[in-house]
This record gives sequence, structure tokens and C-alpha cells, in this order.
Amino acid sequence: MNGHFSSVGDKPTKAQYGHGIQVIDEDKEFNSNINSYLHATDVADAGFNYHLISVFGSQSTGKSTLLNNLFGTEFNVMSESERRQTTKGIWMSKNKKGSMADNILVMDVEGTDGRERGEDQDFERKSALFALATSEVLIVNIWEHQVGLYQGANMGLLKTVFEVNLQLFLKDKQSTPRSLLFFVIRDHIGHTPLSNLRNTLIQDLTKIWSSISKPTGHEKSRIEDYFDFAFAALPHKILQPDKFESEVKNLGGRFVAGNRNSKTQLEHGEQELAGGVFLPEYHRRIPADGFSHYAEGIWDQIVNNKDLDLPTQQELLAQFRCDEISREVLITFDEAISPLEEQQADATRSGKPIVLPNLGSTGSATREKCVKSFEVQASRYHKKVYSLKRTDLETKIDQRLKALYQGQLSSLHKTGVTTFSDDVSSAVKAGQKSGGAYEFAEIVETAKVKSLEIFRKEAQGLAIPDVPWTNFKPQYVLFEKELDQVSSRLRKEEMRRLATRVERWVKSRLGDSVGLEFNKLGSGRGGSGAPETGEKPATEKDLWDRIWNLFTSIVKDAESRFAERAKSFEASEEEVQVGLWRLRRKSWVALREKIEEEVMEGNILLKLRENFEDKFRYDEAGVPRIWRPADDIEGIYTRARESTLTLIPLLSKFKLLTTSSPPDLEEFIGHQPPGVEPEDEDDLAPIGGIDEEDGKSFEEEVTVLSEAKRQDLVVRFKKTADGVYLEAKRSAIGGITQVPLYFYGLLLVLGWNEILAVLRNPILFMLLIVMAGGLYISYSLNLLGPMMQMSSAAWNQAIDIGKERLRDFLANNDTARQAIGMRGRDSDSISMDTLDSRGKKQSRAASADEDDL
Repeated sequence: MNGHFSSVGDKPTKAQYGHGIQVIDEDKEFNSNINSYLHATDVADAGFNYHLISVFGSQSTGKSTLLNNLFGTEFNVMSESERRQTTKGIWMSKNKKGSMADNILVMDVEGTDGRERGEDQDFERKSALFALATSEVLIVNIWEHQVGLYQGANMGLLKTVFEVNLQLFLKDKQSTPRSLLFFVIRDHIGHTPLSNLRNTLIQDLTKIWSSISKPTGHEKSRIEDYFDFAFAALPHKILQPDKFESEVKNLGGRFVAGNRNSKTQLEHGEQELAGGVFLPEYHRRIPADGFSHYAEGIWDQIVNNKDLDLPTQQELLAQFRCDEISREVLITFDEAISPLEEQQADATRSGKPIVLPNLGSTGSATREKCVKSFEVQASRYHKKVYSLKRTDLETKIDQRLKALYQGQLSSLHKTGVTTFSDDVSSAVKAGQKSGGAYEFAEIVETAKVKSLEIFRKEAQGLAIPDVPWTNFKPQYVLFEKELDQVSSRLRKEEMRRLATRVERWVKSRLGDSVGLEFNKLGSGRGGSGAPETGEKPATEKDLWDRIWNLFTSIVKDAESRFAERAKSFEASEEEVQVGLWRLRRKSWVALREKIEEEVMEGNILLKLRENFEDKFRYDEAGVPRIWRPADDIEGIYTRARESTLTLIPLLSKFKLLTTSSPPDLEEFIGHQPPGVEPEDEDDLAPIGGIDEEDGKSFEEEVTVLSEAKRQDLVVRFKKTADGVYLEAKRSAIGGITQVPLYFYGLLLVLGWNEILAVLRNPILFMLLIVMAGGLYISYSLNLLGPMMQMSSAAWNQAIDIGKERLRDFLANNDTARQAIGMRGRDSDSISMDTLDSRGKKQSRAASADEDDL
């Protein structure tokens, strides 16, 4: 029985698939290889372009014979000699005739009313219900003489079919497919016209329909609401073989796609079908690749005597196939996206974010390819299920793409910020190296536009049409905000560098100017004499006024420089005020450091000594004093010392002469601006009177010399002044010459002749007068002692030079050595080099050993 077909439980072969396949065996087992058969016969990829026909009727009525002649199939037929059942279960084969519609699948259903089944009608009812649920056209094969009979015409089976048909589509009546009951009347002799046979069958069917129990709401339904009818008659196959083949061929021409001709209404509601029997409303709208799963679900419901709900089965099939297709397309998606995900994850773990090239085009193309593939394969199933599953698929794809895109944007964000910062820093350094002025705001704006453009292009590349989450405007705004924050930070850093440069300039100017003012203390004369009493020179009494005026002038100039340069950074007014506030604080600290440097013990003591010496050693006209015994050295010393000592209290505190009080630092520095941040105060030294919480008072801030330091300075200065006084006293005493009186008488007696000779000679006389005048002047200026010392030193130096020159001449000139009988330095002459430690002449060997050492 159909042994050349692929049976249930068999491992199919390609040759068996060429004949057909058993769908359900006689034991009600469904064949799981249906889908493989459809692939083998090129039907699985046909989508909706296939048709399913079932044939049922009484056993041994020639159903298989009809199908073989009509569709070219190879179903087993009954042996003429045995008259036994040949078809058990349900078998299926593909149409092999080329004059019909494409991909027609024909199911040969086990015959009814067979002796093998006997009274057991369960299988024939279930197989009929299965055929009705899956087929577009149900061919009812009956003989002419059975028309009008109840059992012979299968009216009992059709009644069952009608009853269960009402249960199939109760949940979704609007989408209920119709079915075509195609009655093929066999062995038609022609005595009874086909129209009469048709009327008889329709009357019987109508009577059966009216007698069946109908569900609530369907009491008034008609048979024509669910079924269309078609009729054909075939002559006797054995008695009229030629005519039989001709009519079968004509009948085969009707199995093509057709449409309903609504203008032609036949009797009893039968409508004429134009073109062919396959109308669109007959199709169950199950794609060919899902038919196996759908049919298996239908049969499972039927076998288990469950309420058969075809719309639900179609939905279940759609869910199954859509899930299956979704998994297949996701594999393709994984192959394209997983390497990118791994690459991004590796970069994230290594802490080096990477911007994946062409990610947008790759992601978009892969998404479109997967969704399109799903749409092509799954759109043929239940529309509602397809829509839900497509949404699920897009959600899964979008979740992965979204994570990948977010990582891409995060990497782009980080690299963009880093690149922006590096570009600005590089441009600033290049401007500094060139030595020319550079516009920081222009540098920042150029780098920002460049970074934003790169981010915008990449973000646009990631955009997918009609996908809302790929609108990365918020990320763009966030990136722009981050760039603004980095710009602000870079601007603050640049302003810090600007402030540092201005602070160095202030320190340099203060170093020169304040140092110069303190150096003026070393000149007690002040260029107009040294008043030992009365008012102090201007260089002393208004020292702090001049320093303060210089300081405020320098700081004001620095503020102008800072503010002007800060405007080129597009700094806010608040930032400029913070910078100026910091500049004033740091400038005051720099001034205090310079003052402390000037009043260090060694420096201030030196300046006090210079001040004292200028007042002590020079007279009112600024002329150096020549101390004589008759001079009031003690009085001048005391006045000069006391005058210099009065500088110490003046220097001990920063007090202005004009106000007799310290400068108003709080007004000068100003209140702390509201925009000051904690890091702005980290490098600021506390200022007494301004920063009270640091424990330093304003009095301490303006105090230059502490009381202990003042007393120590007074003691040291007095010792230094005493040393200068003693030196002056020695100079005055050393200038007195004591010559005995008898020396003058002796000089007169012994030198009388010489005196007369000089007096008589005019030239000698004039020379004597000049010499006497010079001596008088030298004596008056107390320069005789120094002149004698200088003359003695010059004479001694001249003798030493002469001896050295003579020694060199005698040692290096051969003629001179021969004249005086001297040896050269390479001879055995005695010198310091040839004497030992005891003053004796060394031997040549000892000298050679020492030379080697």
C-alpha cells in the first residue's frame, strides 16, 4: 500500500519524496517529515503560492484512480480482483501535471464505510475534519447511482463536517475562509442531466444543514455562508476510456486560480466561478513553510477531542514560525554585530575607548537586512502575530544596537573631549613658543567647532530612519555641555597661567622699585647734605608712603594688563573679578616678602651702617671729613648715631606718613567675590586682618620688625657705629707729627751753605718753593702719612719686580751665565728644588725618585 511513498516512521529517501508522503497513518500518527518533503518538492519556499486539495468518499469508489488521472500522482489503486482497502490514513503528493496552478498538493483520504473499520467511524470523521480545516477544495467522489442516497452519497459524513465547521471559526467569523465542496460524479451515463443531479445534491445538503444543531447566534446561518459548491461528471473509465480521459483533462483545466463572478447567481445560492476553482478566500493563508507545523497542531487538537479553533491554531502556528524565523535572522545579526561588541568590550576593559569605524552603516545595514528577511518569511502568517513578533525582533535588535551605539557615543564623547583639550593646549603652547599674541577664545572656538562636527557626523551616521532612539540629540547636547565645561576649565587654567605671569611681573617690578627705595636709606645725605639735627631727609621719613604708592601703582598696572588679556579669553565678569582679587592678595604677599628680604639682619644692618657713615664721614656740604685732633668727633658721632637709630622705629612698622596709620588693606584687597571656588583659595597665603580665622591680626601683618629684633638690631648697630668712631679717632691721632726743636737749629747750621746756594739759584729757589707748597698742602689735608705709605709700598714693589726680572735674565741668558760663571737650572745648581727637608743638597737618585712620584 503506497510502499513507494515515504511512510510515517520511515527514514525518507529522495526517491520516496518523488512519489509522495504519508501525512497520517492508520494509527493516527502524524508524520514529522512533512516539512522536509515540502522542501524536497520546492514547495516550502512558495509562501502562499500553493493550493491544497483533499478527496474523500466511500471506500473503493476510485478516489485514488481519479487523483492519479487528474493530477498525475502515483497513489495505489484497488486491485480489480481483490476488492480490498488500498488507502489507509491520509497520503499527500504534489501535482505533476503542468496545465494547472503551481504547487498543488493533493491529499488522498482513507475511504469511508469500509469493512476494515466496521462500525468505528472515529477515524473517518477526524480525517474529514482535518481535510476541511486544511484544504481549499474538498473533492467528494461519488457514483451517479449514489446520488439521492444518504450513506452512499456520504451525507452522514457531510453532516458531521457541517456541524464541526460551525465550531471552527466561531471566535473570528470575519476572517473565516470559505471552502469549496467539489462533487465529482463518476460513471455518469448521461440519462440524468448533471443539473438534475446537482439540484438533488444541493437539496440534500440544504436539508442536512437545516437539521444540524447550530451555536447561539448562528441559528439563521445558511450553508452558502460557509461553502461554495461545484459539480462535475465523468463517464465510465472502463466502458468509455477515451471520453473519460478527455473529461478528466477538461476537469483538470478548472484547477487554476479564479475569481467570483458576482453577476451570475445560480439556483440555491450556487455561484459561477470564473477562471478556476482556486479563489483567494479559500486559501487558509498558511505559508508553505509553516504548513507542517500548522497541520500537526490541527491534528493534535482533533485526535485529543479538543475544541478545534482554527484561528487560534493559525495564531499558534504564526507564533511558532515567527519565533523560528526570528532565531534564524538573529544568528545572522550575531555574526555581524558580536565581533564589534567584543571589540568594544575589550577596549572598555583596557581603559582605552575606541571609536569603531563605519559602525552606523554596519549596524543599520545589518538591522535592515535582518528585519527585511524576517518580513519576507514571516509576513505571510497571522498579521497580528507577525506584527507583534516583528516588534519583538526589532526590540531585541535595537537593544543590542542601542548598547553598542551608546558605547560608541561614550567612546566618541571621551575621545572628543580629550582631543579638544589636546588641540587647545597644543595651540596655546605653539602661540607661547612663537612669542606672539594668541587669541585663546578663538583657539577654543575653533577646536570646539571641529569636535562638535566630528561628533555630529558620527551621531548622524548612527541614525536609523523611523527609529526614535537613534535620535542622539540629547547626547550631542551633553557633549556640547561637556566641551563648555572643559573650555571653562581650560580658560581657568589659562587665566591661572596669565595670573602667574602677571604675578611674576609684579614681583620683578616690586623687587626693583622697593629695593631701590631701601637702598636710599644707605645715603644719609640724600644728595643735599646730612642734617645731623632737625627734620629727617625725605628719603627716610616718607619711606613707607613711597613704597605704598609704588606698590599700588604697579598693582593697578598689573590689574589693567590682567583684565585686558582676560577679555580675549571671553572670561566672564565674575571670573575676572576673582582673578583680580587673587592678584591683589598675591601682590601684597609679594610686597611683604620683599620687605622681609630687605630687613633681614645682614641687609638692614648694612643699610643702617651706610646711613650712619654718610652722616658721620661727610659734612653739611657733602664733603668727606678729614679728622683733626681739634675736630668734635664725639659730638658728630653722637648726632649721626642718634639720627640713624631713629630709622629703626620707622622701619619696624608699615605706617604711612600722610595718615600716620597703616594702609587700609581690607579696602585695597576688597571683599571676596561670590564666584570664588575652594581651589581658588588653596594657594593663597593668609593675610592678617583679612583672614581673621587664621589667627593673625592686622597689627601683626603690618609689623616689619618685632620688638626683640629691634633691640637686637640696636645693639648690633651701636657696635658697628663704635667701630667707625674708633677708626676716626685713630686717623686723627695718626696725623700728628712731633719734631724736636733742636732739630731745626741743627738743620740750619749744617745746611747753611746749601740754603745759600738754593737762595742764590733762581731755579732751585723756585723748586724749593713748589716743594714747600706741596708739603704744606699735604700736611693741611693730613695726607703725609698716606703718601709716605704709598711711596714705601711703591718702592718695595719696584725692588721686588727688579729682582725678579734680573733673576729671570741671569737664569735664561747663556751669555749672562757665562759672564758671571752661573749654571743653568738643569745643572747641579742649588735651589729649593734641590734641597731636602734638612736644608742639605739632595742626590740625583733621590731627586729622580721624587720626580717619578
